[in-house]
Amino acid sequence: MNSVQADLPTSFWDFIIHVYPGDQWKETVVFNTKNFDVTKPVLVRVHSECLTWDIFWSYKCDCGPQKEASLRMIAASGNGMFIYHRQEWRGIGLYEKIKAYKLQEQGYDTYDANVALGHKPDAREYSVVGEIFQDFGVKEIKLITNNPSKISEISALGVTIVERVPVILPTNKHNQGYIDTKVNKFQHLF
Repeated sequence: MNSVQADLPTSFWDFIIHVYPGDQWKETVVFNTKNFDVTKPVLVRVHSECLTWDIFWSYKCDCGPQKEASLRMIAASGNGMFIYHRQEWRGIGLYEKIKAYKLQEQGYDTYDANVALGHKPDAREYSVVGEIFQDFGVKEIKLITNNPSKISEISALGVTIVERVPVILPTNKHNQGYIDTKVNKFQHLF
């Protein structure tokens, strides 16, 4: 895969940013630490796009706090990568996400809202992540996630997950139902 890269100082750490081309301007973005070393297990977060948090700081999910906590962990590790996976709202896109939000206002949870709209509860696919691991030469990772489905999907990409690193964060009155659905219907590990 062809990527472009540059240094990117952030409030978390000085990272190197890599951007991989994608369809309809859906580039995949990777941040890695400057002392990146694939001879050791790499601390990795595969983080799905969340425009409502990333731009507007919505309290309806835990995406933003997870992103920030993961970037801090990766920076502290000195050997990590953050993959910004451009698959909004479990792969159904922003338009459908807002329709799902409307259904949630009517009592649906996030799982049932996706299904009611004709989607899988989680429609993400991870082939580009596997290509990125190959491009970087990553073989062993410590995966930052609470999602067992993500663990199995990423394990199938040809990398060995040597450790799961949880992201446990406080909830708020706006996202408690979202977190409960993650636990009860998606079996997230908290």
